Amino acid sequence: MATKKQRRTTERKVKEKKKRMKKSFLFLIVVSVVVFLIIFFVVLFEYIFPPKKDDVAKKREKLEVILYFSDANERFLVPEKRYIPKEENVEAQARELVRALLEGSKGKLVNTFPAKVTVESVRIDGDRQIAYVSFDSNLLQLHPGGSASEMATIYSLTNTLTRNISGIKMVKLLVAGKEVESIKGHINTRQPFGMNKDLLAPGAKEG
Repeated sequence: MATKKQRRTTERKVKEKKKRMKKSFLFLIVVSVVVFLIIFFVVLFEYIFPPKKDDVAKKREKLEVILYFSDANERFLVPEKRYIPKEENVEAQARELVRALLEGSKGKLVNTFPAKVTVESVRIDGDRQIAYVSFDSNLLQLHPGGSASEMATIYSLTNTLTRNISGIKMVKLLVAGKEVESIKGHINTRQPFGMNKDLLAPGAKEG
């Protein structure tokens, strides 16, 4: 049988354990309340002081551009207005233009690049004002060919870039980063191309 001293020791340990449990419980309650208040006041602050419209606009700022696609008869290039993300440097902006062109027309115009073609890189020689645009091998593999179709591809790209970026006067088409003789054997692509206004649809000379 336990002595009085042992019983007192046991009772003291039990009381101390209960105190520790109460302290831990109170601590958890305090932490939970503090976290709740922080979240509450953050949400309340954002509700009372919402972000300025200018700040939101900067995050979602878009640039109005002109892209060129083929008309229904695939004889001329027709301008189409589009809004694309505004980039900080000219090469990134040029790449966004090419991506938008590859996405195709949002209207009833005819796309000038095959589906599944992707742009690998865009490099701009500022001194010569030439943009070097490299596509993946799908451009050669999936392109339908024909002189009219190849010209539409080349000049929709060239006119789009030179129309929207003042620092680009010529465009050189590459595949996998390398020069190619042609897309499908009709148009020589070993030299860079400049804007071709003769291919623009009547009434669209200024884009």
